[in-house]
Amino acid sequence: MTTLSAAVGRTLAACGIRHAFGVVGGGNILATAALTASGVRYTAARHEGGAMAMADAYYRATGEVAVCTTTHGPGLANAATPLAEAVKNRSGVVLLCGDAPLAGPRPHDIDQSAFAASLGVPVVRLSDPATARREIAGAVRTARARQCPVAVFIPGDLSGAAVPADEPEPDTAADPVSPAYPVADGPAGAAPPQDLARAVAALAGARRPLLLAGLGAWRSGAGKILLELGDRLGALYATTVMASGLFHDSPWSLGVCGGFADPAAAALAGEADVIVAFGARLDTFTLHGGRILDPAATVVQVDLTAGPTAERVDVHVRGDAAVVAAQLLDALAAPVPPPPGWRTGATARALPAGWAARPYEDASAGGRIDPRTLTSALAPLLPARRTVVLDGGHFIGWPAMYWRIPDPAGLVFTGAAFQSIGLGLAGAVGAAVGRPDRTVVAAVGDGGALMGLPELDTLIRTGRPALVVVYDDAAYGFEEHMYAPQGADSATMTFADTDFAGVARALGAAAATVRTVDDLDVVRSWRDRGSPGTLLLDCKVVSGVVAPYLADLIAPRTAG
Repeated sequence: MTTLSAAVGRTLAACGIRHAFGVVGGGNILATAALTASGVRYTAARHEGGAMAMADAYYRATGEVAVCTTTHGPGLANAATPLAEAVKNRSGVVLLCGDAPLAGPRPHDIDQSAFAASLGVPVVRLSDPATARREIAGAVRTARARQCPVAVFIPGDLSGAAVPADEPEPDTAADPVSPAYPVADGPAGAAPPQDLARAVAALAGARRPLLLAGLGAWRSGAGKILLELGDRLGALYATTVMASGLFHDSPWSLGVCGGFADPAAAALAGEADVIVAFGARLDTFTLHGGRILDPAATVVQVDLTAGPTAERVDVHVRGDAAVVAAQLLDALAAPVPPPPGWRTGATARALPAGWAARPYEDASAGGRIDPRTLTSALAPLLPARRTVVLDGGHFIGWPAMYWRIPDPAGLVFTGAAFQSIGLGLAGAVGAAVGRPDRTVVAAVGDGGALMGLPELDTLIRTGRPALVVVYDDAAYGFEEHMYAPQGADSATMTFADTDFAGVARALGAAAATVRTVDDLDVVRSWRDRGSPGTLLLDCKVVSGVVAPYLADLIAPRTAG
């Protein structure tokens, strides 16, 4: 006899799932056993929130759907923050949980379907063992095709129920859940003719065009076609943070658009008269609070959403980034006259530059290192083949400014979509096991590191090469810089010093406390030895140096 729990695990493996992350309990332990027995690799997290963040990071680093599995009730509730993050990142994850019995909820149960729906997660509740295999296969297809998390719930009184042996093959059934977000009309994500015509008209009159690529452009494979389109238009290129590295080989790339942009490159972006954003949400960080773009510029957004995602959009084109880019290339068959001086001026003014070339006054003092000095000194010491994982916090400006990202799969920025912290160490685990060909370099703040500390143990247990850089200013730096000038109590945002190096050693990692550039010799030695295991740097950084992106956000509030 095949039980429902066994059928769940076997079907997920048959659907191509290669890795699962989780914390087991009564609601999911049998299904997890079936997963591992079917050859699915399993990483045991220390917290359900960590497991969900790992699965999200795994997808973002590999493009492969992973499973996060938790028990019912509190297990699911613990995964809420990274689950919301995965929804906003459009990450393909199957969330496998126990659930309340069909006979009725127990005292510790919650309405999990309503809970998941409130976060925008489609739900499959396996209420009929006879259709379970088909429903599970459909959930995987939906997660994969729609790029979204899908929750699969196993009612407690059906976990051991018999599944018919003569059920039809799983891949013959239609998807049992609706799309997590609207998809484009027409063949394979093509733009409607009226939308395409408006975009073509905008580009036909452009004198200083800029093509801006987001994560959606990377996932659709639009990089090459965008380069061709840009060459036909004589355009410059830029990316959102999430698509960092997509155009790094182009001589016409401005790099990242937003608060992390080099000032000269940002100034050039501000001169563009037509901006076409492919697969980018155009949030306030990409637009740097509205400072990046000329108010008179025309903004065209190409995205799978049914309508614009920002007020700044003038023309919305609903469609897949790669497909629409090809449509535009065909529609602009005759080369557009190159704008005089747009590309040549860009080369002379900004493209050779970058934050590393900009001088600053080193603020290192009192046994604490300037974060700019730290980050720029680390840059040449980092492994060439790397995945950079960022947590949320004030410190994110420094790696974004000074560290090169090889391609969008080489950056896992946790917490950005949902504005949270504490997911970076878990994200490092997902990236490390998903891309063993790359060394993980995780940058976290001290606040986020303490919040997600249990998953440092998980990262160490994986045995994968990983460099963890803790920007330790003994505070919630973002809040301190943003709100202390407005009268907030600093005591609510600052802490006593934490010995992260000592904690890491106790968990089995190599570690060093960094107060000067000389203390970074340990990284060179670790790298020369083949980067064995986890090396944690407890970097005691100067707290008073404010990242430029945050300084720009603070200025209007201070003036107000």
